[in-house]
Amino acid sequence: MILDPQPAEVEALIERRRALGQDRFDEVWEGVYHMTPGPSGTHAYLDSELSAVLRPYARAAGLVATTAFNLGDGPDDFRVPDAGFHRSIPVGTWVPTAAIVVEILRPGDETFEKFGFYLPRVEEVIVADPASRAIRLWHRGEEGYVEGTASPLLRVAADELAAAVDWP
Repeated sequence: MILDPQPAEVEALIERRRALGQDRFDEVWEGVYHMTPGPSGTHAYLDSELSAVLRPYARAAGLVATTAFNLGDGPDDFRVPDAGFHRSIPVGTWVPTAAIVVEILRPGDETFEKFGFYLPRVEEVIVADPASRAIRLWHRGEEGYVEGTASPLLRVAADELAAAVDWP
């Protein structure tokens, strides 16, 4: 984490990442740049597998799927979930809300630190844990996210989803 003002070397590194297309998963948290590497092959495989498993439930709920996208109102504060499900096809670079976001855990990631940012923007959060081969689900409650055994939007149990995934 580097606070403002950023040294010229950091600005050059960010520009080089942009030029090489390595910044696709980078995020900005209230003005603080978070460099996130692209997914590993296993992570990418699991992302594709989850999309295939979740898509029929999402379609039945009237939702449309996206891959990773910029969730937020602009370049100074956004997150990049692994996937999303939306009430309509998102338009533009910055997507302010989503019905559901999907996160795949990897060592050292910041998935759970994103929940506070997600809360006013996202109805449900799905977290896949490759290490335990589990799917965990949260939906918005009166005072924050509440972990549950099933998705109210997708109308499917976490255990059923986990059983349908061909885990790496």
